[in-house]
Amino acid sequence: MAIDFTLSPEHEEIRQRVRTFVEDVIIPEADRIAEEKLDETDRAAYVEALKGLRKKAHAEGLWMPHMPEAWGGMGLGHVALAMVQAEAAKTRLGPWVLNCQAPDEGNMHTLLHWATPEQAEKYLKPLCEGRAWSCFAMTEPEVAGSDPTLIRTNAYQDGEEWVINGHKWFISNANRAQFAILIARTEDDPDLPQAANTAFIIDLPQEGWNEVRQIETMHGSTGHSEILIEDLRVHETQMLGGRGQGHMLGQYRLGPARLAHCMRWIAQAETALDMMVARSLDRYSHGSILAEKQGVQWMIADSAMELYQSKLMVLHAASKIDAGEDFKSEVSMAKHFVANSLGRIIDRSIQVHGALGYSTDTPLAHMSQHARWARFADGADEIHQMRIAQRTIAAYKDHGTTKAATGNLPV
Repeated sequence: MAIDFTLSPEHEEIRQRVRTFVEDVIIPEADRIAEEKLDETDRAAYVEALKGLRKKAHAEGLWMPHMPEAWGGMGLGHVALAMVQAEAAKTRLGPWVLNCQAPDEGNMHTLLHWATPEQAEKYLKPLCEGRAWSCFAMTEPEVAGSDPTLIRTNAYQDGEEWVINGHKWFISNANRAQFAILIARTEDDPDLPQAANTAFIIDLPQEGWNEVRQIETMHGSTGHSEILIEDLRVHETQMLGGRGQGHMLGQYRLGPARLAHCMRWIAQAETALDMMVARSLDRYSHGSILAEKQGVQWMIADSAMELYQSKLMVLHAASKIDAGEDFKSEVSMAKHFVANSLGRIIDRSIQVHGALGYSTDTPLAHMSQHARWARFADGADEIHQMRIAQRTIAAYKDHGTTKAATGNLPV
């Protein structure tokens, strides 16, 4: 089994173009927006600045790295996509400027695979062109988000329409979305618990879809909405995929989406490590610079090793997706490991920076707030650990060895 993560000259050229665009175009403009606080003082100027960045990305041919060329994207595989996301996410605005941000990225993949031609024209095309926002409405406050078979939001058929009632929360982008992909229970007693749910496309705004609030989180109020759904009527042509296939659709969406999150988290972890080393070379204390102190060296070493592991796990999982192989175990392990490594590396960087790192004079404090979310987004740590253990046990039962559960690598 050959493993070669060397990029082709064409992909290496794309990586350099993305890096240059991020450093020379996005970061200076993002710094200006932050310095002038445009999002607070001049909303119109803020929106125009963001639109301007997107137009420049499109003109540079750096638009939608994750989508096929037929839809206006760059047509990159997941290994190549990893290096683009890792460069783009060096700044918060990067993925959005390249139109490969969550949750729209996952919804694009979902619509590409499941939508009818009419649905694709109406919903996927505007997403690809950057003219629309979307959201994915699955999580509910009353039941565990990690177990979609417990979903209580229900839909019943009334002629050519479905009537939906339920309660959703932490629906990212809902406050600005033009449509939602909504998961609701349509089957009372299916043969399999996973066949109870169905996906619907909901045009927004719509009567029956009521935003209760934007939930305040550790990093502020950023569009994670609580939604009350009351007698919302949707035509049967708005069903996405087949009846009872909502669970399958959700899992199809979340697999690659989890890995895309890991790609972006690697960028943040690398930024934190770079800052840690730079600080250690600059700060003098008790007779030497911090970089010469063993305790600081250990923090740098641990962070470097974890970042190396994270990159290898993401690249290997991405290569399995590109090869059409089963990637669930590898993505699950990567998601758990990278999410935890991200928090640890940022925390060590804060420690090396001391009081400066705890302040908002550097981005580390905000990075730490965002990083805590990584350990339960798209599956809590414990759920991934449970699945990893189940697959490892099953591998041993089936083959007398756990090799298949640890990447099935040639070592």
